[in-house]
Amino acid sequence: MSSIPVRLGILGCGNVGAALVKIILDDQSLIESQTGEVLEIAAIAVRDLSAERPSWVPRELLTDDPFSVATDPSIDIVVEVMGGYDPAKALIEEALGSKKSVVTANKTLLSDFGEEIAALARSHGRDVFFEAAVAGGIPLIRSLKVSLAAERVRRVTGIVNGTTNFILTKMSEEQISYRDALNRAQELGYAEADPSADVEGIDASAKAAILASIAFGRRVQLSDVSREGITSVTLDDFAFAKRHGYTLKLLAICEWVESAQGGEGSISVRVHPAMVPVTHPLASVRDAFNAVFVEGDSVGELMFYGRGAGGMPTASAVLGDIIDAAHNLRYGSMERHVARPAARILAFDELKYQFYIAIDVSDRPGVLAQVATVFGDNGVSIMSMEQVGLGSEARLIFITHLAKERALQKTLAEVRNLDAVERLVGFIRVLGS
Repeated sequence: MSSIPVRLGILGCGNVGAALVKIILDDQSLIESQTGEVLEIAAIAVRDLSAERPSWVPRELLTDDPFSVATDPSIDIVVEVMGGYDPAKALIEEALGSKKSVVTANKTLLSDFGEEIAALARSHGRDVFFEAAVAGGIPLIRSLKVSLAAERVRRVTGIVNGTTNFILTKMSEEQISYRDALNRAQELGYAEADPSADVEGIDASAKAAILASIAFGRRVQLSDVSREGITSVTLDDFAFAKRHGYTLKLLAICEWVESAQGGEGSISVRVHPAMVPVTHPLASVRDAFNAVFVEGDSVGELMFYGRGAGGMPTASAVLGDIIDAAHNLRYGSMERHVARPAARILAFDELKYQFYIAIDVSDRPGVLAQVATVFGDNGVSIMSMEQVGLGSEARLIFITHLAKERALQKTLAEVRNLDAVERLVGFIRVLGS
């Protein structure tokens, strides 16, 4: 085992940064005995030197000059756990330009600039590792990049945002409204004061872009992801789902779609609420846990499950990356990397789904026939129909057969214009078709 320490510069000391410091300080002997690496924290960059820190964070290592950490010639690996674009992107570029390997948990940055950052690292003979960027402590990225490197992955379907899964779990199990469930998530620290990144699906979309890039070997960016959040999900939607053997989850779905003409296939990447059959493994994932379901030609079906967020689980994934980066530095090697060509993204409206649709209508003769005619004229076949309530309270609920998104959206636009239709109250895609 080597006695020469690998010196770390840590950018950020929030939940993840502070947890990482604790693990490294507490488990130094274990890390060395299991990996042969001696890790030494050389500096910790923070925004505010006067802010309160956990007792285990060494005050003498704190600095409010992150660029001095990124360029310090005595530092071997820079660990970025600040998040966001600015100044994280510039700091990572400075670190790589200074011949340092980088470990980051920055999903937002990677979903837009991952290929650019990887190319920069390659040009300087250094690594960029990012296991913690998706699904926290779950070893998903490494599995896709290494264990499944030669697997023809067909689909990756995941619950990759713990906040929204917590909210939907509470709505389902306690029959509380979206607003009340969100308030509970904020009280427990799962949701921010401004929860939009979670509930509007932005966080999950960034992770979906990263997953699709790795799973399919193509360059996928955040702007390629079709996105819909959970703010319109209601208790009525859950009631219908339960009656018919479903539950509701916010899913990130990355899918390889073969070309009908036999050429290069396309990639579909989307984030949206979905009705998930209760028999599907993802249906039982509760509270703030994450799970990702991978389907491949040779391996069949795999599921990765665990805590997708939180300081300690995420720090554990960061530490695994640090050890890999340290090993490569010591032996003069680099992570395998193949440049990814731009993805051919399949237009969202070309996708086929089953759909759940709930419409409030005036309960009078001929209304169902009018609605059904619009569906039929657009080539959308109804699999089942249910009426709830009577008179001014009447609601028609449909599950369709497989239909293209484009045809369904045209159907809904025309249905809304019918005199007897008061409003569209539910529209959710159904998984498993």
